[in-house]
Amino acid sequence: MKKDKQIQDLMDFYGEWFNDGKTLETGKMTQNLYPYESIFSPIQVGRLTIKNRLVMAPMGNISMCDETGRPNEKMIAYFTERAKGGVGLITTGLVPVSHGLDHTITELDKLTYFPRLDRSRTCYAGWRDLSANIHSYGARVFIQVTPGLGRVGNPQCLVNSMKLPQSASMNPSWYMPQVPCIPMSAMKLNKIIANIGQCAADAKAMNIDGVYLHGHEGYLMEQLTNPAFNRRIMGPFKDWQAFGIKTIKKIRERCGKNFPIMYRIDLSLALNETYGDRMNAVSSLKKFRNGRTIAMTLDYMKNLVEAGVDMFDVDLGCYDNWWLPHPPGSMPPGCFLDIAKIAKDYFKENNIVSNLGVPVPVVAVGKLGYPDLAEQALRDEKCDMVMLGRPLLADAEWPNKARTGRVKEIIPCIGCQEGCLNEFVEGGHPQCAVNPRTAFEEVYPKMPPKAEKVLNIAVIGAGPAGVECAVTAAQRGHKVTLIEKSDRIGGRLNPGSQPGIKFDIVNYIEFMKTRLEIAEKEYGLKIKFKTEATPELIRKGKYDKVVVSAGTKDVVLPVPGTDKNKWYQAVDILEHPEKIKDAKKVVVIGGGVVGCETAFFLNKEFGKEAVVVEMTEYMMNHTCTANRGYLLKYMYDSGVKLFNCTKLLSIEDKGVKVLRNMDKSVPNPYLTWNPILPENVLNPLAPKVREKNEEQFIEADAVIMAAGGRPDEKLFLDIQQACPEIEVYNIGDSFRGGKVFEATKSGYSCALNL
Repeated sequence: MKKDKQIQDLMDFYGEWFNDGKTLETGKMTQNLYPYESIFSPIQVGRLTIKNRLVMAPMGNISMCDETGRPNEKMIAYFTERAKGGVGLITTGLVPVSHGLDHTITELDKLTYFPRLDRSRTCYAGWRDLSANIHSYGARVFIQVTPGLGRVGNPQCLVNSMKLPQSASMNPSWYMPQVPCIPMSAMKLNKIIANIGQCAADAKAMNIDGVYLHGHEGYLMEQLTNPAFNRRIMGPFKDWQAFGIKTIKKIRERCGKNFPIMYRIDLSLALNETYGDRMNAVSSLKKFRNGRTIAMTLDYMKNLVEAGVDMFDVDLGCYDNWWLPHPPGSMPPGCFLDIAKIAKDYFKENNIVSNLGVPVPVVAVGKLGYPDLAEQALRDEKCDMVMLGRPLLADAEWPNKARTGRVKEIIPCIGCQEGCLNEFVEGGHPQCAVNPRTAFEEVYPKMPPKAEKVLNIAVIGAGPAGVECAVTAAQRGHKVTLIEKSDRIGGRLNPGSQPGIKFDIVNYIEFMKTRLEIAEKEYGLKIKFKTEATPELIRKGKYDKVVVSAGTKDVVLPVPGTDKNKWYQAVDILEHPEKIKDAKKVVVIGGGVVGCETAFFLNKEFGKEAVVVEMTEYMMNHTCTANRGYLLKYMYDSGVKLFNCTKLLSIEDKGVKVLRNMDKSVPNPYLTWNPILPENVLNPLAPKVREKNEEQFIEADAVIMAAGGRPDEKLFLDIQQACPEIEVYNIGDSFRGGKVFEATKSGYSCALNL
């Protein structure tokens, strides 16, 4: 099994980075290197000049276009907002050209949730409007073209059209490994290449500045250009480099030598380095052991440049280790800078230049939304440009704020991926947890409209929902008082920010403090800390309207032992781990995000043996696949034991008694190479879980409850009953607990309607 030492070292580092005493410092929203002369210097890509070194990553346009694939008002406003914000180059999300060939990209009635440029001239106008708007603000735009999804596409085509998904070779579907993906014929692949050439020519005619090929992460283009997936033994595409090189040559043939071509590639799938011996044991991974090495990828990149590529961005991983190409908050800042430097140094050492005789820029990706870190990477020549995806969803004004020295005012991405990724997986469209306007720019103006009548408003609770509501209402001109019973803002974010992997939450809390300071100064917002809100206080304050965002109550499971044995809530231990400083073994009850993060925190940062007990089949269900994948991978590596399908029976003096399903049909709790399907998607081929329950005792020095929180509606109901003359709203966790994504949206929407 081939492994690259550089990749293995990085994979090992990703599970320990927060303990090295220095990497955490690079993930702060500081401006020590201001002014950012490197970030805001121009760069040449072929014959094209880009005004600065910032690239918007391909994020967003799924389910934001018309069902026919035409860019609509929502999609155009979304990208235009990022152009206004000052980014130099915008790349669209993926645009397939293989409808009718790759059955996973087209839905019933020939509709699609992807934008299209290949359907008919009816789509052209949307693209011309998009490019015109982006150009109006001095930004460039490349269209990301994809040959298709193949094995990582939705296998629902098997039900909708009675057609199997396809791939480069016989590969299992990622979503449903029981479904085989059959090899795509050479005739179809040649048709896709012709379609890419046509799409590039059409894009050029639509005044789009360049084409961006979707060649990474195990999508169809990589399935054809990586021997992990392409195991053909005959035909023109048995050479795993052939499809990519022929595609580039076709674009050059159709668009000429000056039209920029950018290629997205991963230096390595990193599968062997991720899973080690499990690559030999897991049936759906066994076929993928022969992936490209670093040397093979660099040789391929050299040949792509020779064929006509002008620019690359480089990352790691694929769907089967999804936290790599979609690094969650738990990954280190600048996680792929070393990968970009390998490619950049290779080009420099081998004097590799484009067909136009100019250098080939290498774009760095992966958690670079910290201005000082981005600037340092450019100064150190680790890369030529910096790609920002989620940071520009969190704050479209990131470039303008960084350029003018307002870094403290940048809304920081928190890496939760609930809005940008998980939302469209669950059936919505990409949004953002910390910016309620993202993907609603056509609905919500940049500044909330002034109130027709100034009201006296109380907002109770200074968590994300309360802060969002209070500041937005104050911006509208209302007299707003924010009431918080503790001495600080943030609510449940405070315990949630304690593990090293949650450093992005620390940045967000600091941003909220800055936002409140500005609102106090500019809009007259009043804040009352250490104040218990009661119906009497509300009546005495003579408020016209009241918004309650009072948070949640921790669940206590009704089992024997909770009344007589010592146990702790996870949120308490996260902030006060010293309470169990003498414990060597801990058991965490509840395998949701809080439970798993607590176990990982105690294991990695305090050296404790940890066991997590979860009643259902899956750990961290409904959490973004990338976020849960990271934790499961590194909990496995560090020996944290995960018991799923296990019910707590009682808390005992020296541990807990549980009822554990020991049947072989119980899913592997560490499974990260396939996703958890949404509950409304039926997989008739999935094996049924049988029961073979066994009572067990888990020894532990400390028992930690992480059974979730329930909305605390009591204050809302009390005020509503005691003050019938006042309009009262209940938002955030006290209405529906759990996510920053829902809290900020509810706070913003409520404030707009006060």
